[in-house]
Amino acid sequence: MKIDLTGKVALVTASTGGIGFAIARGLAEGGAGGIVNGRSVDSVNKGIQ
Repeated sequence: MKIDLTGKVALVTASTGGIGFAIARGLAEGGAGGIVNGRSVDSVNKGIQ
């Protein structure tokens, strides 16, 4: 299913790994902007690359 999320902003907690990361990536691929969070700066930096 393809949903246009252009102009939307999503907050996904635990978004630097696992299911949270997959959800954040899917939302970004749908056009949503996002807020990424994690336990450390290193994990966040790895998640957004």
